[in-house]
Amino acid sequence: MIYKNSLEGISSAMLKGFFVNWPKPPKLETHLKLLKNSSKVVIALDDNTDQVIGFITAISDDVLSAYIPFLEVLPEYKNKGIGKELVNRMLKELDDIYMIDLCCDDDLVPYYDKFGMIKTNGMILRNYKKQSGS
Repeated sequence: MIYKNSLEGISSAMLKGFFVNWPKPPKLETHLKLLKNSSKVVIALDDNTDQVIGFITAISDDVLSAYIPFLEVLPEYKNKGIGKELVNRMLKELDDIYMIDLCCDDDLVPYYDKFGMIKTNGMILRNYKKQSGS
């Protein structure tokens, strides 16, 4: 397993299999674009297959606030500590930031509790016509 804080050497072809159960998942090129446009990114690579198997992104003003919109691990690699490592590495990247926010489904609250995060209220708006990013 290799963890990287850059997209150097990462192509869209290395991003297959993400956005499971999304009715309109982004294309591979769109996925790469969202990674590139993020303030910070950490990816996990399978060093045997040279495929991205997990990623986490953050959007930040680099002063006081950051938001973590994505944490994903391919289904066949789940429950191996990869997500935990991605979160820990991202939190280290954001160590100088006052507030780090994310939204998650209720069933994931216990997962994020383990990182010292506190449950709060949040509001969202979804434009499902644009779910694929195009």
